[in-house]
Amino acid sequence: MVTLRRPPQYQRSGPTLEPYQVVLRPLITEKATHLSERHNCYCFEVNSLATKTEIKQAIEQLFNVEVADVRIQNRRGKLRRFRLKQGRLRNWKKAIVKLKSDFRIDFY
Repeated sequence: MVTLRRPPQYQRSGPTLEPYQVVLRPLITEKATHLSERHNCYCFEVNSLATKTEIKQAIEQLFNVEVADVRIQNRRGKLRRFRLKQGRLRNWKKAIVKLKSDFRIDFY
């Protein structure tokens, strides 16, 4: 008998996150709109501690859809000036979620 999925080799060291804690907000940009219209992909800002499997489960629970693929990007915060001092915006994680062809998410 062949097992297709292997059990995880590690235990999560961080806190357990609820679905509404994983997905922080949808990203509505020109590029994200292009992805959603043509490729059925949606962009979200997610918690920096979240993994791909947690993101997939959270999107499926919050929006009642089936997820085909999840890609993540760790985005570096931009440098900004605050009066006379050089500052920096925080780093954040972006998730690009591809849905199965039968499903859609309506943000507006």
